[in-house]
Parts: sequence; structure tokens; C-alpha cells
Amino acid sequence: MSSNDTSFPASDTPSPASGSAGPSEDSPFRTERTDRDEAPQYVLPLVVHIEKTAPPARTDALRTAARAVLVMLSDERSTGEGEWAEAMRDWQDARIRKVVRRARGAEWRKASALPGITVTGEEAEVRVYPPVPLDGWPKELAKLQVSGTDLDDPEPPAAPDLSGPVLWLNPDLGMSAGKEMAQAGHGAQLAWWELSDAERTAWREAGFPLSVATPDPVRWKELTVSGLPVVRDAGFTEIAPGSCTVVADHPALRR
Repeated sequence: MSSNDTSFPASDTPSPASGSAGPSEDSPFRTERTDRDEAPQYVLPLVVHIEKTAPPARTDALRTAARAVLVMLSDERSTGEGEWAEAMRDWQDARIRKVVRRARGAEWRKASALPGITVTGEEAEVRVYPPVPLDGWPKELAKLQVSGTDLDDPEPPAAPDLSGPVLWLNPDLGMSAGKEMAQAGHGAQLAWWELSDAERTAWREAGFPLSVATPDPVRWKELTVSGLPVVRDAGFTEIAPGSCTVVADHPALRR
């Protein structure tokens, strides 16, 4: 599985509130170099549980990774004076980087013992951890593999629930499962930032329901100019710089 962030991705997004065609001046998702690049750089680690005999379905893993990011953002330990709040602020003050690694067996058990949150999907399990410095990974996570086993959907995924949030994937990009998991996390985070406090609370209390789907090329083009948040990759791994990877579609953000 290849991570989105093995070479440190950065993304940018238009501002859906203003309808701007470009990223805001202070966005941590801008692709060009900004003051954020001079700040100490942190990364949000995510570990997906993949046993050889029973790997999760790809779409389930993407949904679960996106929900894991939302759970971390909304956890009381991540805000205010919480024990993870300082690390979360440092992370969000710099580039918004995420690394997806895989673990099985004893590796997963050791990873699960570290402070973090495990989020489960239909079958997928993803554990998310408070941000760490780029060169300060816990040894239990640093040794986990970024590449290797990929994931597939054994059956065509169900149609997305259009009445709820949907993370739309670019149909023209061939991304690894790990990269798509990190990109889905970026998309969920952009949607979260754009919501009001009341809208965030409602989403959290509902358990962060969301769908992940790939539209046809015509619909994708419409989505990218709709004013919804768009994740653009910096091009450090797998795809060209500036590529639009995810459109974050939440009912509260539709214009």
C-alpha cells in the first residue's frame, strides 16, 4: 500500500464560502511554498489493519480513514486544553500531512497500545494518532510498512447516499489505496473546517456518516467548479502536482 504522504503531500482548496477559484492566502493546502513550510512540520499517522487472509474492502477502508480523521479533529483531547491539542495546533499550523501505514498480527497489537483512536467500518479498522514530528515517529509505527498489500472491492460498492456527505474521487487518477485513504482524510478535513459549530456537532453526533464514490468524468468536472472544497495534491508521490483528487460534498456546503 502506498501512502499519500510518504514524500509529504500538500493540498490546497478553493474557498467554498466565497466561491473563489483559488486557495485562500493562509490555506495549509496551497501547493506553492508559504510561511507554513518554515514552521516545524508534523504528520498525522494513520494505521490500517490488514491481515493477509481477511483484508478490508477498499471503499470501506477509505470511508473509515476519513471518519478517523474527523474523530481525531473532534475529540476533546484535540481541542482547548486537551492533551493532544498542542500537537494538533502545531500540525495544522504547518502543512496538513497524513501518512497511512499498514499493520497485521503483533504489529497491529503493538500499534493499538499507543495513545490514539481506533475507528471501525464494516470490516475495516483504522487507528489514528495525535500528530508527531516528521522525524519523531514512535518506533512501533516507524517500522510499519507504507507499501505492499493493496486493497480492492470484491464487489462493486453501493451507490453513495446523496442525502449525506460524499467524498468524490477523481475518476482519471489511478491512486493506490493508501494514497486514496489519505486523500479521503484531506477531503473530510476540508469539509469539517467549512462547517459551522452546529453543523459539526450534528455530524459528530450522527457518527460521521459519509460515502466515498467515483463519479463519471462529466459529473467530476461539474463538481470541481461547484464551489465545494477541492483537494489538490502537491505531486510529491504518484500523481502530478496540482491534481484535483477529492471533492468534499456535504449537504450544508451545497450552494
